[in-house]
Amino acid sequence: MTDPRAAEIVAFLETAGWASARRTSLAGDASPRRYHCLRRDSDGGGEGGGAVLMDAPFTRATAPLAPPYITPEPEPFLALSRHLVACGFSAPRVLAADPEAGLILLEDLGDDLFAALLGDGPPEALEAELYTAAVDALVALARAPLPEPSVPPYDLNTYLFEAELSTTWYLPAFAGTRPDAAKAAGAALAQVLTPCLEPLQAERCLALRDVHAENLLWLPERGGVARVGLLDFQDALLGHPAYDLTSLLRDARRDVPLALLDTLLERYIARSGAEPGPFRTAFAVLGVQRQLKILGIFARLCLRDGKRAYLEHLPRVWAHLQRDLEHPALADVAGWVADTLPAPAPERIATLAAEAA
Repeated sequence: MTDPRAAEIVAFLETAGWASARRTSLAGDASPRRYHCLRRDSDGGGEGGGAVLMDAPFTRATAPLAPPYITPEPEPFLALSRHLVACGFSAPRVLAADPEAGLILLEDLGDDLFAALLGDGPPEALEAELYTAAVDALVALARAPLPEPSVPPYDLNTYLFEAELSTTWYLPAFAGTRPDAAKAAGAALAQVLTPCLEPLQAERCLALRDVHAENLLWLPERGGVARVGLLDFQDALLGHPAYDLTSLLRDARRDVPLALLDTLLERYIARSGAEPGPFRTAFAVLGVQRQLKILGIFARLCLRDGKRAYLEHLPRVWAHLQRDLEHPALADVAGWVADTLPAPAPERIATLAAEAA
């Protein structure tokens, strides 16, 4: 029986001139997207090289993660890729696209992900070099022109919807909370978190929203901010400049040494000209918002999608949450967390992982 999706891919690659390329699957992410590495040899009449095929059946996707604007459409990715490249950043160039089919052929930026280069015990000099380059790229991104057409704002409703994933998914998974009690907990969270988030609405830049070591590539042969390859930016919104920085430095999948984190935070503040006090507050507030969101998303990925590997990162996310909750501006949120959310106990993680197997 013929696979209709396979036939669509073959037809797309033929039109794009890549029908003869060798295709191998690449590791995916937490989304429904799939990626394939394409390699072709020069035959004397054509150009060799490689590309990446994004298989993202946008029109077949499930409901968006957050209302009202994170939608399963290809146009935001295509527009943002072109915008970032035009601004001098190393986003993958779009080589060909069939938006209706959800197929996009991209420039191959290589295999040197920050996460792979840094591994478990990276040399301090390399770690500092990579993260410094990433911080400088974020400073430049905050100063860059906004995309046209513009992307929606990262508004209060979206911040709160995301944070409340911790009560929708994480709380039932780790405390056995019933849906009505979980909903009440989400309302209480919104009440204490809203005053922290409201002051951040006035300052906005393009926030890629998923900047971390597994979405950054090292391109040392390029110059300036182009040395940092950017991936997974299709859900970008207009948000506070601190959001991408906390995403980078409070990575859910790897620890950034605290001394290096402090140095990088100081570097961002100095290079951006931000007011240190308000920016540090924003860094902590958005860190808490993001970590609450990730607790919920990683629990959902296990419970709903059977992706149990994400559970192993929950203790790190919890530790990040506790550090950011130490900021005085988050005292009420810290009280809510202490009264409401249990820590991700190892025995509960093991039980959930076994149930998802």
